[in-house]
Amino acid sequence: MVVDLILTVCMLSDPTTCREERLIYESRGSLAQCMMLSTPYVAQWAGEHPKWMVKSWTCNWPEDRRQGI
Repeated sequence: MVVDLILTVCMLSDPTTCREERLIYESRGSLAQCMMLSTPYVAQWAGEHPKWMVKSWTCNWPEDRRQGI
């Protein structure tokens, strides 16, 4: 079972330029657990994208699960 790890990231050189990044994350049961255990993945993304700053992140079920498909 997977969840979407959704990052809101902004450019370091222009903090008003922001975008959303979606990462596939293996669920360990609940969205709350995803939030608690996702920090290393967020840090890895940030380390691999030095021109961007992670402003926030959240976990959500993929679109097809939210719609009950």
